Amino acid sequence: MLTFALRRFGAAFLVLFAISVLVFLIFFATPGVDPAARIAGRSATPQILAQVKAEFGLNRPLPIRYLLMMKHLFITRDLQSYVNPGQKVIPEIVAAAPVTLSLVIGAAVIWVVFGVLGGLLAASHKGSFIDPVIMLVGIAAVSVPGFWLGEVVNLITQGNLHNSVFSWVPPPGYVSISAGVGQWALHLLLPWLTLAVLYAGIYARVLRAELVTALDEDYVRTARAKGLSERRILFRHALRCSLIGIVSLFGLDFGSLVGGAALLIEVVFNLHGIGWLTYNALQDLDLPVIMAAVLYGAFFVVLANAVVDLLYASLDPRVRRG
Repeated sequence: MLTFALRRFGAAFLVLFAISVLVFLIFFATPGVDPAARIAGRSATPQILAQVKAEFGLNRPLPIRYLLMMKHLFITRDLQSYVNPGQKVIPEIVAAAPVTLSLVIGAAVIWVVFGVLGGLLAASHKGSFIDPVIMLVGIAAVSVPGFWLGEVVNLITQGNLHNSVFSWVPPPGYVSISAGVGQWALHLLLPWLTLAVLYAGIYARVLRAELVTALDEDYVRTARAKGLSERRILFRHALRCSLIGIVSLFGLDFGSLVGGAALLIEVVFNLHGIGWLTYNALQDLDLPVIMAAVLYGAFFVVLANAVVDLLYASLDPRVRRG
């Protein structure tokens, strides 16, 4: 297991290196992209452009520029914004990360709990009216765009009913957990629920399909022949095998959301997280911030997938020999 883990994390490091090179080349080696012109402004003279290139090291060969950016990003940690000179990138990422992590972790707990419960309930009641009802609710949840649902939630809770029914709902925004767990959770409750709705429906449908398939396998028939109860077969045998697909799906979803895929939810609920920061950086073509945000997101996606592979290997030892 240790050898498998070392091999998996070594591969993750190589993936991160490849992503950093690819992102760097996209923004610095693409024809027509000139960071110096963006920094200096539209009316900059050739002399100013040359000065900017010298100041930011943009007149040096691409490999040197890549190494310098990685040095300033990971070693000295003093990489500065091109749009706001003097503003360091790392503190921006550090300030935005807790917002996104708070949003995604809370929503993940909700969607996993309700997704697994929904999938178990639907699979255990296959053939009854409960199964199609849960699946119908799951389809409806998957079909609703998160940003639209968030806007509807804000319209209802912050509109005419805010001073009566929803007086307990705070204005959209983020409150640090240091200000109190209660206020932190209260400000994130509606964003959590909005983000969790989509994924709970997906997980319920996926788990239901996995369980239905598992309950028809030969080892389940053998367990029934031995006299085991349906409850024990469902939880001790079918569920364990079915969770492999859920674990893989969760790793992809969690990593991408922490990496900034929750952008629309952050915008709707005024949460200044990684998605918000990346969006603003793309608007301004602030390349250092984009590079840092993309690598941050890639780190969590790759890390989540590496952890998922380890969990997968623990659930199915045959994977370790792959």
